[in-house]
Amino acid sequence: MGSLNIVKGLILSGGAGTRLRPITHTSAKQLVPIANKPILFYGIERLVDAGVTEIGIVIGETGDEIRAAVGNGSRWGISVTYLPQDAPLGLAHCVLIAREFLGDEDFVMYLGDNMLEQDLAGMIDRFRSDRLDTDAGPLDCRILLKKVDDPRSFGVAVVDEHGVVSGLVEKPADPPSGLALVGVYLFTPAIHDAVQAITPSGRGELEITDAIQWLIDDGRRVDHDTLDGWWIDTGKKDPLLECNRLVLDTLTSSVDPTAEIDDASTIDGPVVVGPGAVITESTITGPTVIGARAVVTGSVIAPHTAIGDDCIITDTSIGDSVLLRGCTVDGASSITASLFGRGSVVVRTTTADGATTMMLGDDSIVELP
Repeated sequence: MGSLNIVKGLILSGGAGTRLRPITHTSAKQLVPIANKPILFYGIERLVDAGVTEIGIVIGETGDEIRAAVGNGSRWGISVTYLPQDAPLGLAHCVLIAREFLGDEDFVMYLGDNMLEQDLAGMIDRFRSDRLDTDAGPLDCRILLKKVDDPRSFGVAVVDEHGVVSGLVEKPADPPSGLALVGVYLFTPAIHDAVQAITPSGRGELEITDAIQWLIDDGRRVDHDTLDGWWIDTGKKDPLLECNRLVLDTLTSSVDPTAEIDDASTIDGPVVVGPGAVITESTITGPTVIGARAVVTGSVIAPHTAIGDDCIITDTSIGDSVLLRGCTVDGASSITASLFGRGSVVVRTTTADGATTMMLGDDSIVELP
């Protein structure tokens, strides 16, 4: 039986992020920013707020970038261990390679590209106390579930009338319920026997749903919490923009003392302006965040926009968009619902026939009126 004081967390950050290309050709999907903060950092903060002090991060081909962004964890007062995964062989494979780090401890596993409104402290505390309820039988796993309209792209759980999970299936064509696995799992060391016992699925991966099903079939008790509030898988542009809106809606205004805003500019609503930013002859309507050293000139920035560090926005109207670091947008009359990768350049030019000229990277997407 593992320790009831959960101090270890396992964050999975090895995925390639194919659904966010071309952004993720050159950047880890877990480091794409929401309200100018990397998605991964929100997950780390959730675990830290729940009392987790040691975090293992499973990394893949973007591991160097994640190491550089997260460091040793000292900024959060925790220790971080990096666990390289040579190939994306499944969530249960992540548990397999983390065996030495996890030891014989209870632990929480968290998908690094998940965004949740809910904190995890209550879920972890209840797991601790319920583990002591010997009358109900040994509790070896708790999963977080959310009712969704179309669960076919998720792991799906079947729950009996007592709240006990009786079965799971990965990405079913005919879902047995509408309860999707959110991507937060609490385990005892029993999961290590499970991941050793299962075999790869038809996708060639060791599925965590198969491992949890093994626990159920072995007579282990698996129960669940139901997620309060929103949950977004940020792996595609539109959900990422929706998540950006939800997080920005919680914004509190702040202007760094080193930022410069001239008298001809108007700031309305909750707006965060980062250090060294310069805003001239512009209208900024919140909720919006302007990154460090960003320069906004003669522009209209509409709500739910996150402008990254070192961006330059000139004579442009933009809203409901995310701009990663170092973008330049000049003379764009109306941009909305857009995601700009690092260093993107959008400029207004005039050709004799009024044609549009472009230079696009692999897997780029452009929608023209």
